[in-house]
Amino acid sequence: MIVTLVTFAIAAFLLVTNYIKGDQVAILVILILMASGVLTVPEALSGFSNPVVIIITSMFIISEAIVYTGIAQRLGERIIENGGASETKLMVLLMVSACFVGSFMSSTATVAIFVPVAMAVAHKANLNHRRLLMPLAVGALVSGMMTLIATSPNIVVNNALSAYGQEKLSFFSFTPFGILILAASLLFVVFIGRELLDKRKSLPRKQVGRSISDLIQYYQMEQDIYLLSVTPESEMVDRAIARLQLRKEYHVKLIGIQTVENGRKVVKAVRPETVIKTGDILAVVAREQRINTLLEKFKLKKKTSPIDPVSRKLFFQVIGAAEVMLTPDSTLIGKTVKDTLFQSLFHCMVLGVRRKGETITENITDVALQFGDVLLVSGAWEDILKLKNYRDQYLLLTLPQDHHEVIPAGKKATIAMGILVAMVVLMVFNIIPNVVAILGAAAALVLARCVNMNTYYKVIDWQTVFLIAGILPLTLALQKTGISAYISNFMLQVFGDSSPLLVLAGIFLITVITGLFVSNTPTAVLVAPIAVDIGLKLSVSPQACAMVVAIACSAAFVSPVGSPVNMVVREPGGYSLSDYVKVGVPLLFISMVIAVLLAWVIYI
Repeated sequence: MIVTLVTFAIAAFLLVTNYIKGDQVAILVILILMASGVLTVPEALSGFSNPVVIIITSMFIISEAIVYTGIAQRLGERIIENGGASETKLMVLLMVSACFVGSFMSSTATVAIFVPVAMAVAHKANLNHRRLLMPLAVGALVSGMMTLIATSPNIVVNNALSAYGQEKLSFFSFTPFGILILAASLLFVVFIGRELLDKRKSLPRKQVGRSISDLIQYYQMEQDIYLLSVTPESEMVDRAIARLQLRKEYHVKLIGIQTVENGRKVVKAVRPETVIKTGDILAVVAREQRINTLLEKFKLKKKTSPIDPVSRKLFFQVIGAAEVMLTPDSTLIGKTVKDTLFQSLFHCMVLGVRRKGETITENITDVALQFGDVLLVSGAWEDILKLKNYRDQYLLLTLPQDHHEVIPAGKKATIAMGILVAMVVLMVFNIIPNVVAILGAAAALVLARCVNMNTYYKVIDWQTVFLIAGILPLTLALQKTGISAYISNFMLQVFGDSSPLLVLAGIFLITVITGLFVSNTPTAVLVAPIAVDIGLKLSVSPQACAMVVAIACSAAFVSPVGSPVNMVVREPGGYSLSDYVKVGVPLLFISMVIAVLLAWVIYI
């Protein structure tokens, strides 16, 4: 018992102070429990085979698929479209959307996705982002109260019920709690909370990163992007781009083509060997008078003047731009753009050159490059990013903000949604064990290439995985040495003659207090078994006790370190501890009242 308590105290101290990383704390816990003989080797390593760890690991992959296929981004775009300039409407849309998305993926990943959306919304509507980001975090935290897979503590408390042979909570058991707490949180934030954060409704605009349009305007001033449709009568039909000499003869820069392949419209980067077909849409950069000359010569049809935002976004999902600066040792110095064979070597086109504050955009193929020249280049995003590999030639200076809006696998969104729906159905109707459904969904998303095949292992937060795998054996040690029973008996003496409502409230507060020292998942690992045991001994529904623990773990509103969700919004929102306390304490009280009363109504 002494060894276990000392180990717990050391782990709690290290996790609170962050003196060493959480995964290192977990390994330390495992080593101490094994070396001291408190647990056998299989018992100490049992956390790595626990279904909770497998589920949480799989959820990181599922969350990445939701981002990689653009499902989350499209939802964010709808918020901007529908919210307008109304702060209240945008706040409600952000909170509800974050809550919905977070119901099926990591709350931390959810808030990370929506922070740029909220910042863009605030900038576009000239609103104070400080009044939006904290409510966004609240919505993401409440999302953990919506479904079984919304957050790790829900899975942990379900595992505790199973360990005691009790009926587990269903997939949507949490939903009534989440909906009521979300509604109450919305009312509080809209009418009271935002005024506590900042009374200013707007802030002076800050300069944001440049877009592709900004770069083109900066370099070419009078030029813009146009879409031209190739008619059946056009002389361009069945001719390769290299043969047309558009840049040399007409001073028009072709940056992308929309064509039809296998019955589907696709946007492609420009290659010299690409053959133009009837019906192709050409994205070109030029002055309007040059465009008119091209239209007349090749019998093309102008679709937009200039390109409309919807079409622009479609093209910029594939076609990118960037600024690069020549290094002192670059072999390109002294050569003209034509001599460097830039497009052949790097698959990017030079659109303009900045030299000593002046812009060169006309006849740049014959301009001899000098050290310090900054080139505006265009090409496929994958080729733009490869420019980083040629640091001996140039430095990649500016990568436009449009790059952050690129959906790498947008065509896979339907497949990803189908897999997620199938996973939810399997879990809701308990057709197969939850761990099988979630692991199967993660495997299906990987096989369907709905995640980046080169980096999907990197999206897993291995520190969290190891932390949980190390804390689970500590819970076993607390039970094996009798410490959990001692705590349960102590609480039984305190709450022995109390009403179920007071018991549930006590469990809620104990969970919250524990969560001030360790994060929500380890809190659930430590408190859930004790809560279930108390419920059984006091004849209070163990499901009610487990539910209260789960809700308390997600109600980490008070401290900036109580949840990674709070940490994500802290820096961009410029929040202090007092901001979290002012908004978090009332929300915590609201959550406790709703959780305790609803658990009593449903389960007791």
